[in-house]
Amino acid sequence: MGIVIDIGIFMILVWFGLILLAGFIEATTMDLTSIWFSAGALVALIIAIFAPEAILVQVLVFIAVSIGLLLLLRPLFKEYIRTNKIRTNADKLIGKTAVCLKPIKDGGRGEVKIDGKIWTAVANEDIDTNEKVEVLAIDGVKLVVKKKI
Repeated sequence: MGIVIDIGIFMILVWFGLILLAGFIEATTMDLTSIWFSAGALVALIIAIFAPEAILVQVLVFIAVSIGLLLLLRPLFKEYIRTNKIRTNADKLIGKTAVCLKPIKDGGRGEVKIDGKIWTAVANEDIDTNEKVEVLAIDGVKLVVKKKI
């Protein structure tokens, strides 16, 4: 004789556990992925409370709500929550002209001077000393440049 648990109570515990697990994963990763599964489990938990025998409905609603929120809301929230992007005035350098101080080999690094400051630069072409370059982008602390035509 083992312990017998009502299926309705069991499913309530499953959904509650899934809410906690997905919430914990989200708190540790901050990736805005697991939180939607917590929301789906919450909706399934509510259904389990009012319709404990409708296990298939609970599972289908969990899947639909979780994936729906993940696909619809995650991109919106990711746009507004940029945890790793720091805005600086360096963006104003894009499109400006710099002068190469140390030659840059194709795919390698060199140095350029722009607005009185020296930057590490990378390019997909060979650039010689004193050549003028255009800043295409900023990659971390490096400028991505190309020869100025």
